[in-house]
Amino acid sequence: MSGIEWIAPALKAARPKAMAALLRYFRDLDTAEEAFQEACLRALAHWPRQGPPRDTAAWLILVGRNAGVDALRRRRRDAPLPDEAALSEVGADRDDAEADLAERLDASHYRDDILRLLFVCCHPDLPRTGQIALALRVVSGVPTARIARAFLVSEAAMEQRLTRAKARVARAAVPFEAPGGPEREARLAAVAAMLYLVFNEGYSAAFDAAGDRSPLCDEAIRLARLLLRLFPAEPEILGLTALMLLQHARAAARFDPHGAAILLEAQDRTRWDRALIGEGLALLDKAMRHNRAGPYQIQAAVAALHARAARADATDWAQIDHLYATLERMQPSPVVTLNRAVAVSKARGPIEGPAEALALIAPLEAALSAYFYFHGARGAFLKALGRRAEARVAFDRAIALAGSAAEAAFIRAQLDALAEGEAGADRANA
Repeated sequence: MSGIEWIAPALKAARPKAMAALLRYFRDLDTAEEAFQEACLRALAHWPRQGPPRDTAAWLILVGRNAGVDALRRRRRDAPLPDEAALSEVGADRDDAEADLAERLDASHYRDDILRLLFVCCHPDLPRTGQIALALRVVSGVPTARIARAFLVSEAAMEQRLTRAKARVARAAVPFEAPGGPEREARLAAVAAMLYLVFNEGYSAAFDAAGDRSPLCDEAIRLARLLLRLFPAEPEILGLTALMLLQHARAAARFDPHGAAILLEAQDRTRWDRALIGEGLALLDKAMRHNRAGPYQIQAAVAALHARAARADATDWAQIDHLYATLERMQPSPVVTLNRAVAVSKARGPIEGPAEALALIAPLEAALSAYFYFHGARGAFLKALGRRAEARVAFDRAIALAGSAAEAAFIRAQLDALAEGEAGADRANA
């Protein structure tokens, strides 16, 4: 990059580390964010003339920390300030201070800072959308207007959501000391769940909303890679990152030019991103070598079987059935059982498979009565068994629950196929 084009990526890359340290220092999200923004403004003023600092994050933390303290002094002269002994003077020549701070900000020191920052954003007191929005704004620095577009609300409404989320976090009084082993594991699990929520918000976006929401997939993967650098031996973080990479690799093949969804088995596999697949498979292999299988690793293993199949008919559905059965035991869920039923329908014979799958999902109807994919899958099983009238009822239920034009178009195509099949049967019987 030439000129000053390198500054924006440098600030973006340093943001989680700097924000995490500033949050530990000020113990308040708003103050930490304001301090970081002031440090960024000073970077834009100084870096073009002075060049990049030796450690970008250390520079931003040092400058942000002092700017934040100055702001607190101006606003509340009688308020308690952070420990003065930790402060350094902000001057033109800060090489020694930066070097000292960078030395103290090794991975073993700041990884708990970043984990705390991410954990604060996914605090259980926050609703799902609040967790995602707060992580995107505070950790990733995504503009509020862009987050608002992703959630189809006004910028003012999203600003209110973020304000409420920060207030809840403040009331929750999250502890700032370094977490012990069991607590660190619990925080990692909560952070992983939040990152997968961010990813799914982008992955589930309809074709016409992909411009605003699909970048969330990239952001979730970026944050997962950050966690991996800090916790390289955590198999579930390896598995989560692998899962997101393997799923995101199919992005270019998931919709046709008109925005209709394309089933996995019908996708053009030459359009799958082989670089992402290769990275995902390598991470999954590394995770499995720990012999501590978890839900993300199991789901990544399912995605890997799809990725390794050169053609849809080469997919090892029997192994996918086995993996989903393992996941059922590990993390029981009606949706997991529904996914396993799809694998069963493919792994058995053309009649035995759909019949067994239909029996498998029969007890799920009450729990998944409002779930689009349940009725779509049930309709497909009934259609395969030749039970057209029942299939039509199931597809009608599905289309009423469609959450996007692409989902509705897909079910409409199934209904049209049913109608054509019925017309063909009538002609044969005439």
